[in-house]
Amino acid sequence: MAQNLAHIRNFSIIAHIDHGKSTLADRMLEITNTIPARKMQEQVLDSMELEREKGITIKMRPVRMEHSLNGEKFILNLIDTPGHIDFFYEVSRALKAVEGSILLVDSTQGVQAQTLTTLQMARDAGLVIIPVLSKVDSPLARIKEIKQEVMTLLGCAEDDIFETSGKTGAGVKELLDALITRIPPPVAEYANTTSTRSLIFDFQYSNHKGVIVYVRVLDGSISKHDLLLFSVADEKFTALEVGVFTPDEEPRDSIVAGEIGYIVTGIKKPGIASVGDTVTTLKNPLPALAGYMSPSPVVWASIYPEDAGDFDLLRQALGKLRLSDSSFTYEEESSGSLGRGFRCGFLGLLHLEIITERLKREFRLELVIATPSITYEVHYKNGKSEMVYSPSLFPDAGNFEKVLEPWVKLKIMSPAEYVGGILQLLYEHEGEIGDSETFGDGRTTLAIRMPLRELMRNFFDELKSVSSGFASLSYEFDGMRVADVARMDILVAEEPVEAFCRVVAVRRAQDEAEKAVTRLHSILPRQMFTTKIQAKCLGRIMSSETLSAFRKDVTQHMYGGDITRKMKLREKQKKGKKKMEARGRGKVNIPHETFLKMMKGN
Repeated sequence: MAQNLAHIRNFSIIAHIDHGKSTLADRMLEITNTIPARKMQEQVLDSMELEREKGITIKMRPVRMEHSLNGEKFILNLIDTPGHIDFFYEVSRALKAVEGSILLVDSTQGVQAQTLTTLQMARDAGLVIIPVLSKVDSPLARIKEIKQEVMTLLGCAEDDIFETSGKTGAGVKELLDALITRIPPPVAEYANTTSTRSLIFDFQYSNHKGVIVYVRVLDGSISKHDLLLFSVADEKFTALEVGVFTPDEEPRDSIVAGEIGYIVTGIKKPGIASVGDTVTTLKNPLPALAGYMSPSPVVWASIYPEDAGDFDLLRQALGKLRLSDSSFTYEEESSGSLGRGFRCGFLGLLHLEIITERLKREFRLELVIATPSITYEVHYKNGKSEMVYSPSLFPDAGNFEKVLEPWVKLKIMSPAEYVGGILQLLYEHEGEIGDSETFGDGRTTLAIRMPLRELMRNFFDELKSVSSGFASLSYEFDGMRVADVARMDILVAEEPVEAFCRVVAVRRAQDEAEKAVTRLHSILPRQMFTTKIQAKCLGRIMSSETLSAFRKDVTQHMYGGDITRKMKLREKQKKGKKKMEARGRGKVNIPHETFLKMMKGN
């Protein structure tokens, strides 16, 4: 056991999106001959089609490599982690499963805000940090300036920073050697006991095998047929198979302390396995690891099938996705205009996009997705309070004492020349500006507090626009504060359309009302009668447009004759339209395409 531990090195890679993490992992797999050259492809650890298309890491893929140094063979376990802030909890659990981490910085871009956030998590976990520059072969590389940034950030010497190219493989062999010499081997806390304890840092679902948990064995060993227990979920199961990643699943007789591997549980119920839970033996259980948390959704959206007949298929699809991703939630709801659907909670906007894309691609579903919203805590005048997840359930103005909404702490990094435009953007999004400091080569770091509602109001895209793509940000939650917001209803033919309802800031209510009405007026098909489109907020109509009726030429078959004949037909048509309008309120035909265009805003 001791020899195994001494020859194991567990590490992860910390990097901002598109800093070359997956490409560096590819070169490591190639140099260590983990994958034969004939099977090599780009982004080996990013197995999902969506990951390859977007060039980002969504689900972590661990891999076991073997590398020799001074005649000794070592096992290197890499846990690749998501780089996006939506998945910070998954990153924190992955960091708990390793002893060291590569800090990968793009030599053409420098240190980014999200990198700082993850780096602090790694430091708090006590990991050994190895600084590495990527893309040093690029003609745009600013190696000297970026090295200075990293030295300032870590307080390290210039010689401690490795220069690599995932494209050419330069410097990767030296980095593999450094992983062995700099990162300490794992240590078992309960080395003298026969008990077992493992940390779950990810899991997958297989139709044939059930839930497969990815674990770092901290104490003891796990063998096939062992009786095991999920500590937090308090669910017992039998290990149907255990093994390691090469990077495909390779069955073994057992996995031991210090190793990273997988356990086939056979469980086919959602909500049992979760990231951060502890797997221990049923006979001699060890205490669960500290730091477990149940990820809480922060963004909510309603998802409906375009075809009402696909409702059961959508339910099955959500159930299957939840088996491999316990961080999103869903519950059934119904809408008068959209029919039956599901109210879903997500970790963030990227998480929402990933789940909906997987529903479309993997299950071939056509969906209508309502505008994402957040959770509000409403306090009523009678002393009662409730959490409101849906804008349509938000009370009318004057029916409550106060409303609390979630706020976030932002860290924005940008070249100094764009700070003026960013400050103006922050004012428009109710941002409170805190301390600022100069970082590296003429870049500024801003500390901001802002309502989550405003962060979701296209802030990411607008920040990239005003900074020409050079600014980056990270955020964390900062508690609840009193909000000055109100519900805005969109009325079509004097009937509210639930799917268009939203909660808006009172200061922006007039502007939001005019935009929504103008938008719907431009995309709603004309009806057989004149249709009013209105926005109602704060107890009054704030904006109104009239959609003219679709007119059929009822006299096209007539040639010549007295004009009064044509006038009689047109009068008859006018009376018919009045009858339709009287009977047809609330029954305007709103196509699904209109809902989609309103949700997307384009």
